[in-house]
Amino acid sequence: MKQLIMSLLLCGGLMASAQQPVDYVNPFIGTSNYGTTNPGAICPQGMMSVTPFNVMGSETNRFDKDSQWWSTPYSADNNYMTGFTHVNLSGVGCPELGSLLLMPTAGELKVDYKEYGSQYKDEVAHPGYYSNVLTKYNIKTEATASLRTGLSRFTFPKGQRNILLNLGEGLTNETGATVRIVNETEIEGSKLLGTFCYNPQAVFPIYFVMKVSKAPKEMGYWKKQREMKGVEAEWDIYSGKYKLYKGYTREMSGDDVGVWFTYDTEENETIEVKMGVSFVSIENARLNMNTEQPGFDFDKVKAAASNMWNGDLSRVKVEGGSNDDKMIFYTALYHLLIHPNIIQDVNGEYPIMESLKVGHTTGNRYTVFSLWDTYRNVSTLMTLLFPERQLDIIRTMIDMYKESGWLPKWELYGRETLTMEGDPSIPYIVDAYLRGLRDFDVETAYEAMRKGATTPGEFNLLRPDNNDYLTKGYVTLREQYDNSVSHALEYYIADWNLSLFANALGKKEDAKLFGDRSMGYKHYYDKEFGTLRPILPDGTFYAPFDPKQGENFEPSPGFHEGNAWNYTFYVPHDIKGLTKLMGGQKKFVDKLQMVFDKGYYDMANEPDIAYPYLFSYFKGEAWRTQKLVRELLSKYYHNAPNGLPGNDDTGTMSTWAVFSMMGFYPACPGDLDYVLTSPTFNKVTIDLNKKFYPKGQLVIESMHQTPEDIYIKEVTAGGKKLKGYTISQEELVNVGTLRFMLEDTHK
Repeated sequence: MKQLIMSLLLCGGLMASAQQPVDYVNPFIGTSNYGTTNPGAICPQGMMSVTPFNVMGSETNRFDKDSQWWSTPYSADNNYMTGFTHVNLSGVGCPELGSLLLMPTAGELKVDYKEYGSQYKDEVAHPGYYSNVLTKYNIKTEATASLRTGLSRFTFPKGQRNILLNLGEGLTNETGATVRIVNETEIEGSKLLGTFCYNPQAVFPIYFVMKVSKAPKEMGYWKKQREMKGVEAEWDIYSGKYKLYKGYTREMSGDDVGVWFTYDTEENETIEVKMGVSFVSIENARLNMNTEQPGFDFDKVKAAASNMWNGDLSRVKVEGGSNDDKMIFYTALYHLLIHPNIIQDVNGEYPIMESLKVGHTTGNRYTVFSLWDTYRNVSTLMTLLFPERQLDIIRTMIDMYKESGWLPKWELYGRETLTMEGDPSIPYIVDAYLRGLRDFDVETAYEAMRKGATTPGEFNLLRPDNNDYLTKGYVTLREQYDNSVSHALEYYIADWNLSLFANALGKKEDAKLFGDRSMGYKHYYDKEFGTLRPILPDGTFYAPFDPKQGENFEPSPGFHEGNAWNYTFYVPHDIKGLTKLMGGQKKFVDKLQMVFDKGYYDMANEPDIAYPYLFSYFKGEAWRTQKLVRELLSKYYHNAPNGLPGNDDTGTMSTWAVFSMMGFYPACPGDLDYVLTSPTFNKVTIDLNKKFYPKGQLVIESMHQTPEDIYIKEVTAGGKKLKGYTISQEELVNVGTLRFMLEDTHK
């Protein structure tokens, strides 16, 4: 009996210590090498994130936001914190948000961030939680979050301690804030955000309510002042460039204002600070805070956030592979689920697109649509793993059209930033529709897409150079760096998807119209260089031309963030046609292989992201895909801060890794075939939503003898041998088991 009890206890201990998917997330991945992710506390697709802000204010900062373009509130290469920011972007290329800086200090009250900032140690980050110790003050800081609220906990040493809310600094390009003391434990206010990626009109306010768990000994405002001499009153003190207001409790406004709380604390005393936000009103910010966090219970909120993450991440379970493989995979899945994020308050209210009005939803309303990036693979992965959420995302996009007259391009908190090019909502939505998600306003979606595709350029928000495109079939280079070829290539993939959509809806004439347009890329093909090449208004090719110009994000005539080699193979909807232009299979394959061999391939940006998978369309060449994908995963993805190839682009780079490690990839948006590659793991189990995929589960098994077995010998789907190296959406979600037989050489 004693032996049985010991066995049960041992078994129970093993079960208790068994790692869950959430335990394999390393939020520090992507926080260096310009990945622009951050380790802050957030819930899956939550409005709120609480993130350490360390890109400001110290002479030791390598990346000071005020001295160079820096688009993240946190870098692993820095070590000087000036507060926790509330509501942040993850993996983007332009600075924005990252405001409402909350900072604990000790000793004399100082409100200049260059004086009160501190280095830190003992960083810890898990999904929904972040912590460090401020070495200057020996204060332990912790942060967690619910969907719309943040909660910080500070553990102080004995003596005078301060809590500061800085409304003047942050990552946003905008200035200006208003704050009001409500009572001795609560403040409220708003701050202006926006001007993302140079768009001066894309501005919006964030409203907040903040509450501390203990009434302070003193509290007041600060405000940055013009230099004043000989002026002093009983209720103010001058401290360098900042004026402290001790007795004034009405509202305070300005470009650089803040609120301070001063305490006398005992050793290891904790004070918690909660923050509710809204993009509608202060009243809604308070409602969000009081609904999601009626009291102060840090450990409860932290546990709830972790459970939410574990529930979402558990939709995919992996077995085999190394510990680092699991960390890379689940962190990539974690990054997928940060954006787009909800914008509606607990009462369903949200800011209507490009309007001063307030809308109401009974579902989830989303924001942060980095669609030039995410239509390439994020849309497909969301459709597969989270179809119920994907539908709300698509409904949001269509509602944005109803509200503003246009589908989103790069939307941010109810404003269109017009960042990047193309008409990316079309492939994003069409890909999901063709894969079976139909429960949205399909006719309005088609109406919106057709408007973007046919409206003349001078009236077209999405396709400003549509006049050239409609009359010539391509976009001419009118200024040296106007990205004309990049624009046209995006229109081609959009129109190809629109043709598929039209055909599915029985609109045959439109299907032919847009299908024919999608083949216009052939105008750009230049036999002299064997690449796509910009065309001048007179119909001749741009000269002098260097296909390599544009490396390392340098300007390139006709191409955006890349060069001709990064874009020439980006006609995934017509690889057969491009192959014919290039002179046949051998020349196509040799040229594509050369892109990798000579280092022309750019893993850090989207135009060529699917290049490795194109080899599998040709008989006898699929081994190249399998070899290159493994090499790229090994070279660019690591369980370390530099573990992403570059900007995560709201999950796009991470999604490439998720698909590639599972063993299949959507190489062309709108094409329902996935390209196969050798899985990283021995077994992958995907729990499918039975409402959309009745089979309910997909199991991917990888049979191999050694880790060097990376080449596919055979693939069976539901026990039936596949003839090629692709599998359709319908097959994938219905086969039950996809089994790979791998070997160490290719044949």
